[in-house]
Amino acid sequence: MSTDDVGGGVGARALIATHGVDAATMQATQSVTFGQALAHSAQAAKVRRLGWWYYAEYRIRSMRSYWHIIAGWGIGTPVLYLLAMGLGLGSLIGAHTGTVEGVPYLTFVGPSLLVTSLVMECVSEFTYTVMGNFTWHRIYYGVAATAISPRMIAAGELAAVSLRMAVQAAIFWLILVVSGNAPSAWSWLMIPIGVLASMSFGAPLMAFSATRQRDDFSFSFIERFIVMPMFLFAGTFFPLQLMPNYLQWIGWTSPMWHGTQLARAVAFGMPLSGAAVAVHVGFLVALTTVGAWLGVVQFRRRLTR
Repeated sequence: MSTDDVGGGVGARALIATHGVDAATMQATQSVTFGQALAHSAQAAKVRRLGWWYYAEYRIRSMRSYWHIIAGWGIGTPVLYLLAMGLGLGSLIGAHTGTVEGVPYLTFVGPSLLVTSLVMECVSEFTYTVMGNFTWHRIYYGVAATAISPRMIAAGELAAVSLRMAVQAAIFWLILVVSGNAPSAWSWLMIPIGVLASMSFGAPLMAFSATRQRDDFSFSFIERFIVMPMFLFAGTFFPLQLMPNYLQWIGWTSPMWHGTQLARAVAFGMPLSGAAVAVHVGFLVALTTVGAWLGVVQFRRRLTR
């Protein structure tokens, strides 16, 4: 679109020259002022291309209603954990065994707490929120009435929560760095590792939540009998190999353990072979991919029937 087409030619060029306003901004301004909106086909084409981000933006904005909870959890959780592990359990372990995996106990447990806190926080975003948007608030149905497809709604949910988890992981990482418990220069990689671990559990959980028609206590069951055992028995507070053999499978099948192993490797250089890294990353990526695909399937089933 030329400047002659916007605002009457000479006047538009003068405004652009004086104020540095470009033609696109002039078009948008006149669209608002004079009601010259984009054609419906152009709007629909834009939504079909970027609809996932538009929905993610809505979800991120909606989080402002409970930002104080997010901030309290994001800052309070690492501080309280570090105080408990450093001044409490950590001091007892340090007095008797000295180090764990060659580092102080707080350095050992810090990466696992980052990963597990993200995984556990995903539960709140991908359970009642998803079911409520289908059953109680029916927000998904309103969005699906536009050019945004069910696939984009599911992708937007994952993108919005991933961004929240990235911010929370960054805060936790900074606190670990400031407290001296992330000595490696590669410790910042705990941020994407934590996000990947949370999505590897959150994506399948989102798909499951999309199947729920009502609150049948299945979410409470997940929290008590899946999430909590993972937290306690997946190598969070001590090396997995110290557990009895008949309980180690909990760690092997847990996103928390795979994420924790990767996080410890980048945080303080815990030895991991290339094959082990590939297994841990592959496990998390596979769960995330399968969960996202199942989520799209369930969203499409619920929103198009």
